[in-house]
Amino acid sequence: MSDFDAIDSLLDAVGPQAELPACDVRRELRERARLSKAQVARALGVSPSTLSGWESGRDPAGEARAKYAYLLDGLNAKLATDTENRPEPAEQPMASGAAAEDVTATSSPGSGRGEDEVELLAVPEPCVLCGRPAGQRVAGFAQHLTPADCRPTATATEAPAAEQPAPQAPQALQAPHAVQAPHAPQAPLGTARPAGAAARSRGPARRAFQEPSGPVDLIREAVQGALAERQGDVDAATAALVKRAIPDAMRLLDVTRKGARYDVIAHPWIPDILKKQTARGADQIWEARPKWTRHELPPGRHQVTALDINGAYLSALKTHLPLGRLEHSTGLAHDRRRSGVHLITPPEWEHEAVLPNPIGQRDEPGRLWVTEPTLRLLLRLSGPKHQLCDPPQIHESYTSGATENLLEKFRIALKDARDTAIEQGDTVTLEYVKAMYSKFVSTMGESNYNRELYRPDWMHLIRSQAFANLWLKALKAHDEGLAVVRAMGTDELHVIGDWRRVFAEGRAVTEVKVKDTYTAGSDVAEHADEGE
Repeated sequence: MSDFDAIDSLLDAVGPQAELPACDVRRELRERARLSKAQVARALGVSPSTLSGWESGRDPAGEARAKYAYLLDGLNAKLATDTENRPEPAEQPMASGAAAEDVTATSSPGSGRGEDEVELLAVPEPCVLCGRPAGQRVAGFAQHLTPADCRPTATATEAPAAEQPAPQAPQALQAPHAVQAPHAPQAPLGTARPAGAAARSRGPARRAFQEPSGPVDLIREAVQGALAERQGDVDAATAALVKRAIPDAMRLLDVTRKGARYDVIAHPWIPDILKKQTARGADQIWEARPKWTRHELPPGRHQVTALDINGAYLSALKTHLPLGRLEHSTGLAHDRRRSGVHLITPPEWEHEAVLPNPIGQRDEPGRLWVTEPTLRLLLRLSGPKHQLCDPPQIHESYTSGATENLLEKFRIALKDARDTAIEQGDTVTLEYVKAMYSKFVSTMGESNYNRELYRPDWMHLIRSQAFANLWLKALKAHDEGLAVVRAMGTDELHVIGDWRRVFAEGRAVTEVKVKDTYTAGSDVAEHADEGE
């Protein structure tokens, strides 16, 4: 075979790319078919976050594209057939007064009600959310339009026994099975949708399809399923769960984001400073990782306690994360309602003898790009309470409207599962949860292991928040009279003195535990180097 024959064979093997409709059409087809993102994503073998990206502008490739195009073509054909076969309603005269309640009021996208279809009921029906009488249907479901009217009763969410599926050991975390009504157009990036409007936009779920499990239950069920599949082999189950920690974390994120005020923008535009300069290189963001050892101790020999900070990255999930596209600005004062990365000239640090530099161990002076947690830490230390340094000089920024609560339900679900696992001595769940939050943080940048979320800005901010949290613990120890000997990474703090009067001991994320104790004097730096 000649070189040209080989090329022809290769070209023949490359089939044409399946045609996909416009993004708004993709979403409209799914919503008209009353299919939730979770249902479609499960059928296509992707996560709901990936499907959201396809409905927002990204195009799938390869087999995923072909499957998605096949689904959309099928929905389009089925919906067109249903429309043709649907009998036209007989014309009725418009009623007045009380009789007008019998008339169905439908709303077009430009009518002010979004895409919901609201039907006024002459006879109230039980609300599918709370069970109390409701005077209207939304997209075919009886429900209250005002959140204050929707008060759950003891039996409102209980499905009849005949509708309960037989329990099965799940093989992976699954999003709740819900039949969702069409939702209203998305709010602009960085803006909140009122809680009541958000609930109405997603539409109620039929009780027969509701998943009774909460996020923590999903974690427990995944562990039980892994153990059952491997006949109780703890090591094998742990290895299997850790291996799938990334996709399971993404599914858990989707579940905890249900009904949230803000959407997770999984693949936004990113400025060049947040992109790797080379394939194996790094971007331009400085995370301020502590790597500090005290050079001189007080005279004499001392017992040093190496403290381990529990769940550092788990705690750091509560940080100000930008919601929408990062916008460039120059020469502006810091806005605490926004978050992102900033080009600054850091202040001089004159306390290296007793406390680490808050921007970490940096060899080159001058400007550098830092994250929101680092900037806020510097501003705090330069403020009237501490007055430890001058304020940093901000030259330019990439920021967006921000919230601390974007990942809060996700964090709480993992924290609660971790706390229960510790209480019950459940090492399988403990390792599984640890892998979920640590890998979630480490792979949300440019990673081949997590294609569902590309947020290098979030990765840097969460990591920097963990480093800032450790620095603040060092400051607390220093202010309480302890001698800080070492601060490393996210979870290692060495101190001299009665640390138990300063920090609570235990395994909770708000506590610390002892990693090591040793005696040291003037050779503490040498001892620390040997301990690495």
